[in-house]
Amino acid sequence: MDLRAIAMGLTFALIWSSAFTSARIIVADASPLFSLALRFLISGVLGVMIARAMGQSWHLTRNQWRATILFGICQNALYLGLNFYAMQTVEASVAAIIASTMPLLVALAGWLIFDEKLRPLGVLGLFAGFAGVALIMSSRISAGVDMFGVALCGLGALALTFATLAVRGATSGGNFMMVVGLQMLVGSAALFAAAPIFETIYIHPTLPLALAFTYTTLFPGLLATLIWFLLLDRIGAVRAATFHFLNPVFGVTIAAILLGEKLGAMDAVGVAVTTLGILAVQLSRQPVQGSKAST
Repeated sequence: MDLRAIAMGLTFALIWSSAFTSARIIVADASPLFSLALRFLISGVLGVMIARAMGQSWHLTRNQWRATILFGICQNALYLGLNFYAMQTVEASVAAIIASTMPLLVALAGWLIFDEKLRPLGVLGLFAGFAGVALIMSSRISAGVDMFGVALCGLGALALTFATLAVRGATSGGNFMMVVGLQMLVGSAALFAAAPIFETIYIHPTLPLALAFTYTTLFPGLLATLIWFLLLDRIGAVRAATFHFLNPVFGVTIAAILLGEKLGAMDAVGVAVTTLGILAVQLSRQPVQGSKAST
C-alpha cells in the first residue's frame, strides 16, 4: 500500500467518522428525516451532474440497478435515516461506535451464514470487537443512555450489513459516480415519503445548522464517496476496508472536540478494544502473502 493510498484511506475514515457529529448538530435544529432527505436530494443531483460531466451513463446494468436500489433503501434511507432519528436522543459518539460494528457484522455473517473461512486472528478480532462495544454500552447504559435510540442505531447497522452482503460484486461495470448519485436519489425519495409519517417537519435556521448541513452534503455525501471509489480502484475492496478500524477512534474524538461529549475511562478502553478487534478482522481477510489477486 503506497503513501497516496494511505492518505486517501485516512482522509476517507476521518470524513466518514465526522458525519455523526455533523448529524447531531443538524438534528438539534431540524427534523432528522426531512433534513436527510433534502441532503440526499442535493447530493444526488450533484452526483448525477458530476457523473454526466465525467461521461458516465445512467443506463446501468441489471446488477447495478439492483445495487443502486438496495443501497438507496438500506444504506441511505434505513441506516442513515435511523441514525439521524436516533441522534435526537443519542450522542454522536454512541452512534459512531454502533455504526463501526458493520465490518464485524459482515465478517460474522460471512463466517456463520455463508461458510466463509475466517482465520484465527479474525475470530479473535470478532470477539474483541463485540466485547469492546459491550464494554462501552454497559458504561453508557448505567449512565442512562436512551435505549430506543441505541436500538435504532443497531437496526441501522444491520440494514447496512444486509445491503453490503446482498450486493457484493453487483456494482462492477463502471459508472460508479452515477450509481452513487442515483442511490442518493432513491434514499431521498424514500425519506421524503417517510418524514411526514414519523415526524413533525420543522427547520429552525441557525448558523450551526447551515454549516453542518453544507458540510455533510458536500464532504461525507460526495467527497468521501468519491475518495472511497478511487481507493477501491487503487488497492481493492479488502485492503480499503482495513481503514474502517479508525472509525471508532475518529468518531469519538471528533464528537468530544466539537460537541464536548465526555469520554470516560471505560469508554476509552472499549474504543481501544473495538478498534483493535476491527483491525484484526480486516487484516485476517487480507490475501495470504505470496498469493496475488487476479487483475
